[in-house]
Amino acid sequence: MLKEFKEFALRGNMVDLAIGVIIGGAFGGLVNSIVADLLMPVIGFITGGIDFTNLYVQLSGPPVVGDLAAARKAGATIAYGNFVTLAINFLIIAFVLFLVVKAINRMQRPNQPVVEAPPEVPADVALLAEIRDLLKKG
Repeated sequence: MLKEFKEFALRGNMVDLAIGVIIGGAFGGLVNSIVADLLMPVIGFITGGIDFTNLYVQLSGPPVVGDLAAARKAGATIAYGNFVTLAINFLIIAFVLFLVVKAINRMQRPNQPVVEAPPEVPADVALLAEIRDLLKKG
């Protein structure tokens, strides 16, 4: 049983998957940094200095003027600014992965000449060829 587990765990696909998960984690950190450090300040500048991470709607409790953490302590809140940030993260990750897969597909398919299928033989010509072949045998 231990031998079977070792074969399963060290199979090429499992190692590839583990490497993909590790690289994915690092890639997620990179994308979070791009969004938080590069894109959100630009978007905040364009929108007049709005900090998306602190945008929320207070549902219950006394109205709180301040940051999201204070509003959450006061009562139920909907933190839609955090959702906007995560949606931007998702769109960036999806777009970059699209570009990566597109590049990999292009590298895997070298420009091979297109092989055209021979034209289909008409039925009457095929029948005549079959009769000819039968006559040669007989």
